[in-house]
Amino acid sequence: MFSLRSEHSYGVGDFGDLKRFVGWAAATGMRCIQLLPVNDTSMKRNWNDCCPYNVTSVFALHPHYIDLEALGALKDKRRMTAYRRRQRELNALPNSDYEAVERVKSEYLHDFFEEQGVQTLASKEYKTWVAANSYWLHGYIDFCKAHGLGLGSEEETQVDVSVDRQAAFIQFVQYHLHVQLLAAAEEARRQGIFLKGDLTIGVCHDSAETLEHPDFFNMDMLAGAPPDHYSMQGQTWGFPTFHWQDTNERSKETPFATGKSPTTLIQWFRRRMQHMEQYFDAIRIDHVLGFFRIWETPATQLHGTLGHFSPALPLTQGDIEYYGLSFRKDFLLHPFINDRIVDRIFGIHAQYVRETFLEHKAYGLYRLKPEVDTQRKIEQAFADKGDENSMWIRDGLYRLVANVLFVEDPYQKDMYHPRIQAYKEPVFEALTDDERDAYMRLYNNYFYQRHGMFWGKTGYDRLTELTGSSRMLFCAEDLGMMPDCVIPVLDALRILTLEIQQMPKQGGVEYTHLDGNPVRSVATISTHDMAPLRLWWEEQHERAQRFYTTMLQKQGRAPEHLPAHLAEEIIARHLYSPSMLCILSLQDWLAMDSELRSKSPRDERINLPSTPYWRWQWRMHLTIEELLKADRFNGKIRTMVTRSKRGV
Repeated sequence: MFSLRSEHSYGVGDFGDLKRFVGWAAATGMRCIQLLPVNDTSMKRNWNDCCPYNVTSVFALHPHYIDLEALGALKDKRRMTAYRRRQRELNALPNSDYEAVERVKSEYLHDFFEEQGVQTLASKEYKTWVAANSYWLHGYIDFCKAHGLGLGSEEETQVDVSVDRQAAFIQFVQYHLHVQLLAAAEEARRQGIFLKGDLTIGVCHDSAETLEHPDFFNMDMLAGAPPDHYSMQGQTWGFPTFHWQDTNERSKETPFATGKSPTTLIQWFRRRMQHMEQYFDAIRIDHVLGFFRIWETPATQLHGTLGHFSPALPLTQGDIEYYGLSFRKDFLLHPFINDRIVDRIFGIHAQYVRETFLEHKAYGLYRLKPEVDTQRKIEQAFADKGDENSMWIRDGLYRLVANVLFVEDPYQKDMYHPRIQAYKEPVFEALTDDERDAYMRLYNNYFYQRHGMFWGKTGYDRLTELTGSSRMLFCAEDLGMMPDCVIPVLDALRILTLEIQQMPKQGGVEYTHLDGNPVRSVATISTHDMAPLRLWWEEQHERAQRFYTTMLQKQGRAPEHLPAHLAEEIIARHLYSPSMLCILSLQDWLAMDSELRSKSPRDERINLPSTPYWRWQWRMHLTIEELLKADRFNGKIRTMVTRSKRGV
């Protein structure tokens, strides 16, 4: 949403722009518009809030996306003139400035509420909407008040004093956001276009959802991903994991009453589906693997290396000994630290580390002092230090904490998980040859054999509950290393997969053949987490050369910069694939017109997942009005869509 640009917007895409964009999609014969999440992410009112996946409410819409022109002009002409000047300044920026937009839109909403809010609050439509949405509004209002996201207490208002003015303002904003998004959705449906929404896998740790329903979440656990080629330490996303009930508990659930707050996690998910159906006819399930199992890490740790799968089938002492590994709890579960390891990791700082951060144990071993025995504590201890030596010591201490062979299951006493990639750590060298062999047999069984059927049933049960309560078309984000159980479950539940040619799901190949795409799938070239086509071509030119010769079957050297005619050919091949849906980013569509596309491919990236504090700020360099006037480009798209029978 933030990427849309029109002559009417205030420095960021809004729901009025979405309605205008529907007009362009219809003009080109397209039938679907896919959006990143449009939920509220507000907490600190600065760039920390800019990631659309760090939602603070799964029901509330982001105030940035309100169309101020559609809301109405202020009666105060002097103020209105000042706002129009600020609008022009914001719209002239190449990208969206989150903090500047926050200031301007927040001020405008406050001013408009003071002037004309009483009219909205007195309307029958508003009162009906508040009553129907009370199941989430109360918790969201409490969250906003706690974070200072409503009206200031010193401000005056024309609203009746019998009304909680803070609550009234928050509801006023959400009501108008709802009206505007619904209007865009209804316009899309009228023109034969459906909107595809995004179901985030998590919610912000400090959010309206965790405030109102803390029992739905494991608040002391963080969702993330295990180590891989892209992230050697794994990932922790900051979201608490879901506290799923078992099947027997779910079977006893009673239907939820209209207007009442959900009392179970499944009811909460059903409410989300019901709520999203107002606006969307299809939905992307973010990180669908999380419904089969999620990688979770204790909130006391920073790195995913100390995580485990949830749900999982952890090991007992007997299981561990069955493989021939002697169960020595202190050795297996606590960081193994001796002089050799300290010298190897810390070098010239080894003695300082011994004296400052370690305590002596028997047999020449050490333990970490209590003030640095978790990675979070270490992070805090070094928070005010930024010199190279301090960072060396800090990172070494992080590694010591993770120098274990097993992690204890947080939910079941005396149950254990092998620490992922422990064979790369110094503790593994402390095992005898026989113990290493035993550990690796146990490790390979646990990670590659033990959970297949278990995760398959888990995913089937959860996704059945999710999809069975909605009429929407469900599409999975099933990228990455997926267990064998995932695809059969998605197929059984008629959930579309995501197919990207440069990210094959079959091992041993670099690119997939598009004619092999499943019918029940979404074909695309790039996602918001990837480099758009032109940027990928330049950043990975060796891969692009192989793509040029093997997939496009061209001879000679691939051009350094992707020419428009090759981009058009790549898009055409995707349109003719068997995939039920073909959804391409606007950047990739524009790549096939050398006059319309941006000058620099590097300006087109939406997100770089490896950068934690990335600013989500990309905006169209063209306005929607300019796009509507691009007759030659639009005609080309319409012809391609028609010939591939995508628009039928």
